[in-house]
Amino acid sequence: MYKRYLDLLAQEFDSEEKVATEIINLEAILNLPKGTEHFVSDLHGEFQAFQHVLRNGSGKVKEKIRDIFTDVLSEKEINEFATLVYYPEEKLQLIKNNFTTDQELHSWYIDMIDHMIKLIAYASSKYTRSKLRKALPKQFVYIIEELLYKTDEYTNKKQYYKKIVQQIISLDQADKLIIGLAYTTQRLVVDHLHVVGDIYDRGPEPDKIMDTLINYHSVDIQWGNHDVLWLGAFAGSKVCLANILRICARYDNLDIIEDAYGINLRPLLNLAEKYYKDNPAFRPKIQSEEMLSEQETVQITKIHQAIAMIQFKLEMPIIKRRPTFNMSERLLLEKIDYDNNKITIGGKTYPLENTCFATVNPKQPEQLLEEEEQVMDKLLFSIQHSEKLTRHMKFLMKKGSFYLRYNGNLLLHGCIPLDEDGKMEKMEIEDKTYTGRELLDVFEHYLRYAFAHSEKTDDLATDMVWYLWTGEYSSLFGKRQMTTFERYFIKDKETHKETKNPYYYLRENEDTCKRILQEFDLDPDQGHIINGHTPVKEIDGENPIKACGKMIVIDGGFSKAYQSTTGIAGYTLLYNSYGMQLVAHKQFTSKQDVLLNGTDVLSVRRLVDKELERKKVLETNVGEELKQEVSLLKSLMEYRYTN
Repeated sequence: MYKRYLDLLAQEFDSEEKVATEIINLEAILNLPKGTEHFVSDLHGEFQAFQHVLRNGSGKVKEKIRDIFTDVLSEKEINEFATLVYYPEEKLQLIKNNFTTDQELHSWYIDMIDHMIKLIAYASSKYTRSKLRKALPKQFVYIIEELLYKTDEYTNKKQYYKKIVQQIISLDQADKLIIGLAYTTQRLVVDHLHVVGDIYDRGPEPDKIMDTLINYHSVDIQWGNHDVLWLGAFAGSKVCLANILRICARYDNLDIIEDAYGINLRPLLNLAEKYYKDNPAFRPKIQSEEMLSEQETVQITKIHQAIAMIQFKLEMPIIKRRPTFNMSERLLLEKIDYDNNKITIGGKTYPLENTCFATVNPKQPEQLLEEEEQVMDKLLFSIQHSEKLTRHMKFLMKKGSFYLRYNGNLLLHGCIPLDEDGKMEKMEIEDKTYTGRELLDVFEHYLRYAFAHSEKTDDLATDMVWYLWTGEYSSLFGKRQMTTFERYFIKDKETHKETKNPYYYLRENEDTCKRILQEFDLDPDQGHIINGHTPVKEIDGENPIKACGKMIVIDGGFSKAYQSTTGIAGYTLLYNSYGMQLVAHKQFTSKQDVLLNGTDVLSVRRLVDKELERKKVLETNVGEELKQEVSLLKSLMEYRYTN
């Protein structure tokens, strides 16, 4: 079999010279500096803010501009140039409107093309020419390479280079060239993007984030609890579907369902109009600047109630048929005294308010009305047959995982379930007990199985996907219980508490983090855990760098719903060949503000870890793959071309 593989490889490298050239090339690449990794987390549908952070590389673009042009350009000019790189199409139009003569514009084009070429040369300095060529705009590859590698040592080509630029301008190609160079710069500044969970829910445009990621040059995703909820709905879980609809109604984001993904909500609205009234507990949290009319608000409020009650009903059969989920205390619809409008939880009785139990049969509270069943059947069919959602969910599954071991670090969205003593908690699934890494691997197995068998809507795999959203041993949820029902209907906030897994305070401990790294076969002295999921309350003095730098939490609050409690608008992380830097971001106002005023969202950079020696490709995941290729090519050389 091995020789057969070498024979196939020989079809591509059919001469000794080709094999030798490729070995030389790969061995050389291994000694280049490692590329810059960019870590983002908990985007929650905030496309505009995410897009800006992506375009500016969390400040890397402006940093490189400063490196080259600090002594050449003023601070205002640096900001203008950086904005041109971020948003080339829009900024070009604004700049061109400021010129009164063609000569002024011509002179500006000459300077700007020169600046762009210098920036590209600097940003690509640690890449091979081949990699740079692939990143360049195809229609201008020849021209850009001539300008990039120009030499005027003997003045023989001075007029040649000058003529290239003049012709670009006279043929009205300057705008296209500058736009192409701007996007090439963005691509070169960040070699690889990590999305550490939660693309979906709360914010208005997760679909645009997904389109951006699909077109991004190099990306991986560690699923968050909200991402898995959407995957579960697409995989056939009606209770996951009810949850995403409830969250969209709660945050006034039903447009995502209807307009972005083409799902008809009219049957759900008709049901809601029939059984529900206005209810203050279910009024939407308005996210957009456009105010809803009173009629629209009441409609969403009714939909919110209808889908919440369907959700509570759908949870009950799963809890009953899966005793190992240990969730019987969540059978709350059975604990209600419907005649006196109160509920008994944990031996204590509470009055209920803002109730909406019109569709609940007190004797069989989990029973859906026939109308509710029909609505959910139609919605599930529509979800699974949305072309755009299908494309997004398949990409999310292809690029995603529960955790990732990458360049010596552990990336995961939520937690590793721990007990009070820091030991990894056990969960029994089908008479077998799992902990730690093995538990996360089992979770991923069930999610992938459910996704591949979406016709099975009530098997263990589909139920497990819902458990990942709300179960106490779920690495994505990380709490003992989800008190959604209590928050709607019980005034006493004592019932609203959701106790976090001990992981969330034990992760402050360096030894705990080292044990977790060892569990995933990573070097506890060199590695880091990169975490999302829980907003860092910087406003209260919380430090996102924990456990002597072993733990880095990068959910600082992209979601506007969190920013009043976090005090910032998100953390991102950069890891280049020199070490790690954490970047805190101010609230993103608008693209227009950036274009007109040159404002940026960067706040504070903090050094997390500085490499004693500059890290090379040799020491990365990509390096491991390249070393394997070199080994195979050397075997091919010995097998086919050595006497």
